[in-house]
Amino acid sequence: MNFIETRGNEAGFKERITFSEAILSPSASFGGLYVPESFPTLDPSFLDPTLSYKALAKKVLQAYEIDIEEAVIDEALKRYDAFDDPANPVPLVKIKPDLFVNELYHGPTRAFKDMALQPFGFILSHLAKKRDEHYLILAATSGDTGPATLETFKDQSHIKVACLYPDGGTSDVQRLQMVTESAKNLKVIGIKGNFDDAQNALKTLLASEDFKETLQKSHTKLSAANSVNFGRIIFQIIYHIKAYSTLLAQGEIQKGEKIYITVPSGNFGNALGAYYAQKMGLPIEKILITSNANNVLKELINEGRYDLRDKKLINTLSPAMDILKSSNVERILFDLFGAKRTKELMEDLNTQHYYQLTQEELAILQTYFSAADSDDAFAKETIRNFAKEGYIMDPHTATCIKAYGTLNEKPLKTVICSTAEWTKFAPTMANAVMNDEIKRSDAEAIALLQEKLGLTLSPQIAQLFEKEIVQDEVIEKEKIQQTVLNFIQS
Repeated sequence: MNFIETRGNEAGFKERITFSEAILSPSASFGGLYVPESFPTLDPSFLDPTLSYKALAKKVLQAYEIDIEEAVIDEALKRYDAFDDPANPVPLVKIKPDLFVNELYHGPTRAFKDMALQPFGFILSHLAKKRDEHYLILAATSGDTGPATLETFKDQSHIKVACLYPDGGTSDVQRLQMVTESAKNLKVIGIKGNFDDAQNALKTLLASEDFKETLQKSHTKLSAANSVNFGRIIFQIIYHIKAYSTLLAQGEIQKGEKIYITVPSGNFGNALGAYYAQKMGLPIEKILITSNANNVLKELINEGRYDLRDKKLINTLSPAMDILKSSNVERILFDLFGAKRTKELMEDLNTQHYYQLTQEELAILQTYFSAADSDDAFAKETIRNFAKEGYIMDPHTATCIKAYGTLNEKPLKTVICSTAEWTKFAPTMANAVMNDEIKRSDAEAIALLQEKLGLTLSPQIAQLFEKEIVQDEVIEKEKIQQTVLNFIQS
């Protein structure tokens, strides 16, 4: 299968490229992204409840006809053997008669990013070694992509990673997962700014010919681990399909019965994965998007406008959703409206910080998506109420209950994407469960929750507070490029 560009083709770029080319060099013409030229059909064999997660993943990858050898795919998928339960790396948990949680956080860094980055990292590293090429992997993180990227690439030959995170914009656990990484091929950089600043810097570097030419002098090529890279997205399709087959196996639905999928959305990668699964034929009624106070996606889906002109990023208790520019919306725009219109809209967003869909375009968008927003008070109340019933969910997952309660217009089963373990946001969890505003460190909050709720810690989190901080650099965003170059040349 070939991959094409969301904003059309310009001189110097191939009109169609392979999967391996798309993941090694994810920046497309006019600053756009790569997408599949077509979608495979999801025949009934994909929904066989007896298929293991790895077997399903392999079927999906082969259906997209990616140019990666079968043995390499098999080896990449073995990364799921390190999850809590290798036979079931993504448990689906029933918490209400019609509500299920797809727990995507049972990997090494306790967040959903492991689901894609563990196998993706192996494949990209394999390609670099096979070609005897050296790559700089750029990552911008609001808290979870960073640790997962560092974990998958640490000590890999032919790979260096520069990870940008907003100083003060992640939880203590997320920060510790990054700044305690000691592998020589990793560089963690705190920036004085927010996630959008980090993501904009990443996109600027990816598109900068001067930066690429400077890297070439060090015999280094440029790639990315954020969901701008389709190598991430292809793995985010799989767990939506698996959730559906698990519902079939549990007798909760009949084959062909539609479901809702609810996503706490930041960069829109999980939503895009569900959309692509729907395009392949997965019976999804609608994808329900929940935003937090940074509700640009609600405005887009409900009103057809993406308007950043008077917006300032709001720091919330669901920080991985504190994003104003959701990169993967562009892939939806392309699929619905084509390259010419996508280029127009994205240029408007870049130059005017605003675009407006027509009424006809909005109606098309709304056939696939509905949206709601949640605030911190709702998230904490939801955490507290579900904890009383014996289920622990993090602040991002909690926002999804708003969409579940207000947007599911038909009596269908709903699957929530749970994106992180409670340990990554322990102070918020403690405030919610105790119904107080006491400031606690992550360690204090974890200890309290263990005592009050009888929770146990994964070994990855239990060991974290004993590790030495080795990456403590925090810089102004204007110094990002030079800092990255210094790292490459060291």
